[in-house]
Amino acid sequence: MAPKTPLLDRVTIPADLRNFSADQLKQLADELRAETVDTVSTTGGHLGSSLGVVELTVAIHAVFNTPRDRLIWDVGHQCYPHKILTGRRDRIRTLRQPGGLSGFTRRSESEYDPFGAAHSSTSISAGLGMAVARDLKHEADPRHVIAVIGDGSMSAGMAYEAMNNAGARRSKLLVILNDNDMSIAPPVGAMSAYLSKLISSRSFLSMRDFAAKMAKRFPRQLERTVRRAEEYARGILTGGTLFEELGFYYVGPIDGHNLDHLLPVLRNLRDSDAAEPVLLHVVTQKGKGYAPAEAAADKYHGVSKFNVVTGEQKKAPPGPPTYTAVFAKALISEAEADPNIVAVTAAMSPGTGLDKFEAKFPTRMFDVGIAEQHAVTFAAGMATEGLKPFCAIYSTFLQRGYDQLVHDVVLQNLPVRFCMDRAGLVGADGATHAGAYDLCFLGPMPNMVIMAPSDEAELMHAVATAAAIDDRPSAFRYPRGEGVGLELPARGSVLELGKGRIIREGSSVAILALGPRLFEAKQAADELAARGFTATVADARFMKPLDTGLLDQLARHHEVLITIEDGAAGGFGAAVAQHLAWTGAFDRGLKFRPMTLPDRLIDHNTPAAQLIDAGLTAKHIVTHALTALGVDLAPGFVAIPAQ
Repeated sequence: MAPKTPLLDRVTIPADLRNFSADQLKQLADELRAETVDTVSTTGGHLGSSLGVVELTVAIHAVFNTPRDRLIWDVGHQCYPHKILTGRRDRIRTLRQPGGLSGFTRRSESEYDPFGAAHSSTSISAGLGMAVARDLKHEADPRHVIAVIGDGSMSAGMAYEAMNNAGARRSKLLVILNDNDMSIAPPVGAMSAYLSKLISSRSFLSMRDFAAKMAKRFPRQLERTVRRAEEYARGILTGGTLFEELGFYYVGPIDGHNLDHLLPVLRNLRDSDAAEPVLLHVVTQKGKGYAPAEAAADKYHGVSKFNVVTGEQKKAPPGPPTYTAVFAKALISEAEADPNIVAVTAAMSPGTGLDKFEAKFPTRMFDVGIAEQHAVTFAAGMATEGLKPFCAIYSTFLQRGYDQLVHDVVLQNLPVRFCMDRAGLVGADGATHAGAYDLCFLGPMPNMVIMAPSDEAELMHAVATAAAIDDRPSAFRYPRGEGVGLELPARGSVLELGKGRIIREGSSVAILALGPRLFEAKQAADELAARGFTATVADARFMKPLDTGLLDQLARHHEVLITIEDGAAGGFGAAVAQHLAWTGAFDRGLKFRPMTLPDRLIDHNTPAAQLIDAGLTAKHIVTHALTALGVDLAPGFVAIPAQ
């Protein structure tokens, strides 16, 4: 048999797919899967979820008129095949690389990305907004709106809030539930595919519409009974009663890897005249078509660079343990000594290191799914009964539970401990996952203790301190990546609340660091000393309560005071400035320079490059210090980046 002519090379934009036969689309899907595997093997990224939607991606773009029809991918972990088909194949190997394509959908990147993503459970809300805008504009040829959401994202309350609203509005909207884990459906097979094709067909929908009109002639109670009987009959056959109750017309489940099933159902839904929201339930497999990813979906959700033949992921050279691993070690040590300590996370058990805690204390670990709001209030409820909850959530995701943090924890002064992983800049995941705002949004919270350890040993002390705080809420933040290589104690020590420490003493400049930028502060002090200016370096340890005694000492004995933090403006530096202003330090001539993340987004890059872009390196500290001291800088000296 002669080899098949490659088809992917003929696809520049999705319109090129629309003249392909079903067999050609199957071949294209195979080529697209191979291209995705090869790409991620060289870039790293989210592999399993992207492989799971290859056929679905091909089918949607072949049936619908994207980009005029709006296609929204929830989270965006699965968007790599979509990017390859939408004019970005020539750049796909720049994925997550400096200056390259984002690992998520991004409006500024392509007209085929109508909504940016990276946090979950937003697609139905955004899609409904687009559908309502379409309806209000009375388009002559109304566009379709398709939202693809995974079963994990459907665990978040926001998805159901959106579905409830969509069901009540009756706007035409197609939600595709990509079910690759929950098993909320009966077995998928020929009968299910047949029923899905039948109930999505124009003839069935027309008959259903006719029956509904006839039922309206019946007494109101009988009409309601007839309508609900039809919904429940289909619900029993298909498993979609929950979605019917929310006002969606349910179709499925169907095999999300079988184009013979996907294509006719999508065409039926495209051509339907019914003005109502529809939920199409497709069942897929993470990592489909690549044996190593099929065998270990959890390990191939997000991957480093790997060998395509063996599936072996490239490992970084052995180094110090990560902050996440140190946090897990510290929490286990505290839990061994205190049976009231429990752990809570929101679908990030391995990512936060709590899988290790669960292995040790399986009955004291609670993963609540992608439901940060619930996680916070759930922890608050446990705190009312004397348990000591540690709520481990990435800094960027804690934003999703902010109202609950305020009303259910802070206003009741409950001792919930927030462990904020991935604080600061996060490298290849970019601005969507950066923990830039936690210091700003936690700072105003009355009675909240806020810690930022400067290294992995200090992180162990922060965990021990949080365990000891039982009369108010507390939080500590720590970065992504490895520590600095310090020897770790068996168990952390409880710190005196609101007390920092002086690392070295000088006379000209004081550098007060909050968090891991202490490393740069010490480097800057070395460089300043080489230029004849001695510098005091201090580790704040706490943003709240502030060590006002330490601040007053630094302000009195130095001409220049610099603070540095890897958070947005309005956090630690702002709190320090407020204290200095009220104590008259500026009136006495103190020169103060707060170093924060700039007032702009930092794009994905290497962590080192991001720090340079943000202006938070040792050389930037030196530039600020010398400028404040009135020293003329030599040509070519490091410039301060735009804020």
